[in-house]
Amino acid sequence: MVKFPEYKQPNYPEIGKKIRAFWEKNNIFSKTITDRADAPSFTFFEGPPSANGTPGIHHVMARAVKDIFCRYKTQKGFQVKRKGGWDTHGLPVELQVEKELGITKDDIGKKISVADYNKKCKTAVLKFKNEWDELTRQIGYWVDLETPYMTFNANYIESVWHLLKALHEKDLLYKGYTVQPFSPAAGTGLSSHELNQPGTYKIIKDTSVVAQFKVKRNRKSAFLFDHENEDVRILAWTTTPWTLPSNCALAVGNNIQYVKIVTYNPYTYQLVSVILAKKLIHNFFPKKANKLDFNAYQAGDKIIPWKLANEFIGKDLLEIRYQQLMPYVTNELLEENGFRVIPGDFVSTEDGTGVVHTASVFGADDFRISQQNKVPAVMVLDDQGLEVPLVDRKGCFVSEVTDFAGRYVREEYYSDADRKEPDFKSTDVLIAIKLKEENLAFKVEKYEHSYPHCWRTDKPIIYYPLDSWFIKTTALKDRLVALNNTINWKPKTTGSGRFGNWLENLVDWNLSRSRYWGTPLPIWITKDKIEKKCIGSIAELRTEVDLAVSAGFMSESLPENFDLHRPFVDNIILISASGKPMHREPDLIDVWFDSGAMPYAQWHYPFENQALFKSNYPADFIAEGVDQTRGWFFTLHAISSLLNDKVAFKNVIANGLVLDKDGNKMSKRLGNAINPFEIIKKYGPDATRWYMISNANPWDNLKFDANGILDVQRKFFGTLANTYSFFALYANLDEFNFKETNLAVSEKTESDLWIISRLNSIAREVDLYYDDYEPTKAARTIQSFAVNDLSNWYVRLNRKRFWIGDYNPNKEVAYQTLYTCLNTIAQLMAPIAPFYAEKLFLDLNSVTKLSKNDSVHLTDFPAVNELAIDHELEARMRLAQLASSLVHSLRKKQKIKVRQPLNKILIPVLSQADRNRLKKVEELIIQETNVKTIEYIEDDTGIFIKKIKPNFRTLGLKFGPKLKVITPKINILNQEDIAQFESNGFFNIKVEGEMIELQLTDVEISSQDIPGWLVASEDGLTVALDIKLTDTLKKEGLSRDLVNRIQNLRKDKNLEVQDKISIFYTTEDKLIKEAMEEHEQSIQRETQAKTIQFDPNLPDGISLDINDSEIIIQLNVITYEK
Repeated sequence: MVKFPEYKQPNYPEIGKKIRAFWEKNNIFSKTITDRADAPSFTFFEGPPSANGTPGIHHVMARAVKDIFCRYKTQKGFQVKRKGGWDTHGLPVELQVEKELGITKDDIGKKISVADYNKKCKTAVLKFKNEWDELTRQIGYWVDLETPYMTFNANYIESVWHLLKALHEKDLLYKGYTVQPFSPAAGTGLSSHELNQPGTYKIIKDTSVVAQFKVKRNRKSAFLFDHENEDVRILAWTTTPWTLPSNCALAVGNNIQYVKIVTYNPYTYQLVSVILAKKLIHNFFPKKANKLDFNAYQAGDKIIPWKLANEFIGKDLLEIRYQQLMPYVTNELLEENGFRVIPGDFVSTEDGTGVVHTASVFGADDFRISQQNKVPAVMVLDDQGLEVPLVDRKGCFVSEVTDFAGRYVREEYYSDADRKEPDFKSTDVLIAIKLKEENLAFKVEKYEHSYPHCWRTDKPIIYYPLDSWFIKTTALKDRLVALNNTINWKPKTTGSGRFGNWLENLVDWNLSRSRYWGTPLPIWITKDKIEKKCIGSIAELRTEVDLAVSAGFMSESLPENFDLHRPFVDNIILISASGKPMHREPDLIDVWFDSGAMPYAQWHYPFENQALFKSNYPADFIAEGVDQTRGWFFTLHAISSLLNDKVAFKNVIANGLVLDKDGNKMSKRLGNAINPFEIIKKYGPDATRWYMISNANPWDNLKFDANGILDVQRKFFGTLANTYSFFALYANLDEFNFKETNLAVSEKTESDLWIISRLNSIAREVDLYYDDYEPTKAARTIQSFAVNDLSNWYVRLNRKRFWIGDYNPNKEVAYQTLYTCLNTIAQLMAPIAPFYAEKLFLDLNSVTKLSKNDSVHLTDFPAVNELAIDHELEARMRLAQLASSLVHSLRKKQKIKVRQPLNKILIPVLSQADRNRLKKVEELIIQETNVKTIEYIEDDTGIFIKKIKPNFRTLGLKFGPKLKVITPKINILNQEDIAQFESNGFFNIKVEGEMIELQLTDVEISSQDIPGWLVASEDGLTVALDIKLTDTLKKEGLSRDLVNRIQNLRKDKNLEVQDKISIFYTTEDKLIKEAMEEHEQSIQRETQAKTIQFDPNLPDGISLDINDSEIIIQLNVITYEK
């Protein structure tokens, strides 16, 4: 006969390996898709990772979250196709290759050809693909790894080109010359969403300068001068002194109040009149110095006198001219239209001087107001005669800035070795020194502020003028916002806050990247910039090339399997409508557009798989880290909204961070990074997944602690394994096989009916939690049922049914009930712990064959039997569990064993319904708590003194800032209020004129002990335990201790359950001897003993210590009986 497999100690890593082998051998993942070929689709999009780095422990969390809902939806009857993918382009790969080759971007095309460089990138991008695939398989993340999409494939790029052409045809693609974030370290511009990746803004200390701009005296500025030789200067503050050589204007607020202050320069000690915002006077001039005598001032005095000489508003200063601060580069146009005061709508008096130094080529606002006011930029001509800024794309000053030519403008661009040189000074410091010496600086100091850094090089960016291609996202901003409001975000605050705010402040998407390895921008343009073509397919490119061949611009047609990357695509010359040659715009596109195009490009849409695409778009579900809010989440949403006027995804989980156990960010540099392969090898995939999911909501940060996995193994998997082992042991002894399927309800005990009711109730709860993308709640509900309801309650209450007596319908019902619970748990937990769930399902089904499915993952999610749910039964059993739990906690507090009977429990009842429920489970509570009687009292106000305090966790989540007002109102509740609160289950209080309802979960109610009793309360139930012990109670307790010790002796002798014994004992302790005699029958029954005899001579007996007294016991096994 086939038996249920039995195990002594589960090896969870080994279970993972064996089940993985079973899946692969039987093609289970493939069957979950093919078996549901005619089912409705549930679509999941895999956000493509980059395989040029190794996976971390946070990827286990991210992939588990994705896997859970795909498995769940499969169980719910959907066909869930999920295609793996790889992000293969962009900076991460290029920077890695440059580091490996020991080159910089400038060496590409010189030391190494573009073709060879890109070949290296293509190899490097999949360097760790095997490690990623292996982790994916080890943790049970089911996704198509055999035919993944790769963003460097020609088919993928062709679909991307199709999307770009669609944007072009909608007039949503344009070229503009604007100031953009630029990374000299990476050699490319960055989009706004790249600049807003988590961690890109860092707190740094920069040298700040308040520069003195000397006012030219003329009719316009005459009102600022009190005498002919007065030195009047406008003060402007900057944290980027390297931009001062490019100053072209000063911006003021039209309605800001400004003042002229007469004082001395703190560095040159020269008399000067300075102009700044009135509101900011005391940031520079202490009040007490206002009364000092100017004639008494001596050079070097720490306190410098000052006086207010004039007041005016910003409008009065407009068009005033000043001398160029650092005249390295100038020309007639600049002298005519530059170096003047202009209005700026962004000027404020929050900090600085209320005057903004404007370098039009290094600031977006500067660029805008300079163009509005026709202020030319300070530029030089390059080798090709084109205007360029005073700082090149490496971040160095050009030769025209003679004092600082070739120097990096940011200290961080220098090597660590250079910066450690004793005489090293940053360019900003050198500029500040020069300005001090030349009477051009009024204040120089270090300033701490937040500054943007490149998301890949970790170096500060600069703002730089670029000719870039943009997607006009602002044209449909309102639509993007409206569509976002239809998406189910987990958590909602990410959708309405982080993502919603981002959309509200949207700017056009900078698409251009000045790099080599990536998707080329498919736009060809004539030299005069008048005619352009946007290519949307390989076929279209081939046709255009043939036309160019006919015109003599190309020598041959486009070959088959043409590589769409640089440099090959750069060599293609097309012909315009007017017959002119057209060259490709040299830019690549933003790598984030690649990933945002995956819904289309993964299927090579629209060139293939049109029906497949339409049935799998938009996504029902996606999940990635919260850092993708302004990355992949945004690009998916933007492309879909702009082109299709619909969302790209309906439900999204934005995962939080996985931190170390102390709450620090993990990194190899800090030595706190955790190797996911070592964790899986040690603890197995299921416990790791369960720990990460049950410990915290996926969108909350998780403090990862491997000890937590051990707790999960012990408390959940260990308990579940023990429950199965208990079932298998006795089911095999009784040859249970679930063949009797029509047993009458009358055969079922109340505990059977209760556990099946609970099973159906939690199946419904878990279903709702999964459906609402709440995996943590689902995991905790399953675990609570398996541990508290099934193991600690049902099995414990019914254990004797399994091992005492002959096989009968009552026993059959017990087996069926326990089997049903275990099998259903396997199905419920399968999305989160897929390996162990499979093992449990297969072990159970190996005997009964109740399921025709080869795998738990091919079964349907458990259907809820509403008729089996008995809410009243669950309510009273809940009271029994709660009362028993409270009594056990009191026993533990007093160190009284459960085996020791006690006399009485006192329970105040707050309603007739509760009294009726408690009466029906009274015998159960007595049995569970080992007390003799339960006494109920109607009114506890004169007996128990109760305390109440706020539950800050629940109140904070519900009421937020109002918690401060609610707390004192809870603290003043009296005994009558508390009794009313417990009776009703709620309590109303008035807060700021509004009546709010508090639930019992919003407070913590406790009771003070009374003499001779211990008291405990929870969820509105209070119990008092009588802890006085009589000799009669002590003897009964001793008898139970003896049973326990004898059972252990049976185990030591390796006796089987059915083996009978004789017990011989001797003791000098009167109470122990009386306990043996008075409780002889129950001891015999519990230990399978035929006889118990007192024998003072037991040379082979075993000495046991019970309550500091000795008893010697000898067990003889009865081998034959007539």
